[in-house]
Amino acid sequence: MSTHAASTEASWETGDNGVAVLTHDRLDVQAIAASVADDTAGATAVFIGTTRNSFRGKAVTRLDYQAYSSLAVKTMANILRDACNKFTRSDHRTDKQQVSAVIKCTVHHRLGTVRVGEPSIVIAVSSPHRKESFLACEYILEEVKARAQIWKREFYEGEKEEDAEWKSNNGP
Repeated sequence: MSTHAASTEASWETGDNGVAVLTHDRLDVQAIAASVADDTAGATAVFIGTTRNSFRGKAVTRLDYQAYSSLAVKTMANILRDACNKFTRSDHRTDKQQVSAVIKCTVHHRLGTVRVGEPSIVIAVSSPHRKESFLACEYILEEVKARAQIWKREFYEGEKEEDAEWKSNNGP
């Protein structure tokens, strides 16, 4: 675990196969997906959220993300724990013990400037079967957008830098 001041890099391991990361570095989708690999997994769902080039008729040039990192990374880790607890049933097992529906999960979110086409968030979830991994992945995304202390500033083509709009992370 590491905690820092606002908009600094941070990570948190949940202790139950979950990892939350805030970083200024580009997100390596392949490495993030590989981090949840497990021999008991029959499925891995990966969500990649990228910066799009438009919003309501305006041309977007970039997004800047800021966070209250020490709190946001804890919130993200709690969301991962919640996902592990929420999706607990699976019929796939190798013995008489029930296998958790979420084997491993991770969420990585960018800080700072994210250009059009670049990933700003990557979520990966492994599970015994596809349904559980899809459901957990979507749950993690929606909860991070709703609860994590992360904000984005959207910059538009032809507009002054100071006119860029601050938005909560749970906008469209």
